[in-house]
Amino acid sequence: MKREKKKKVIKQHAVHERDTGSHQVQVAILTQKINDLSKHLESHPNDNHSRRGLLTMV
Repeated sequence: MKREKKKKVIKQHAVHERDTGSHQVQVAILTQKINDLSKHLESHPNDNHSRRGLLTMV
């Protein structure tokens, strides 16, 4: 996940200005990573390394 995208997700779900560790933010970041990897695997079905990373996150 790119830095700008991660900052945007944190800003949307943060409880306070410097919040990066609350469960809302962590779940939002993990959800975004899962969505990104799912989209990647649709176009690259033989990428087993990314598939394993996705299964680890889920």
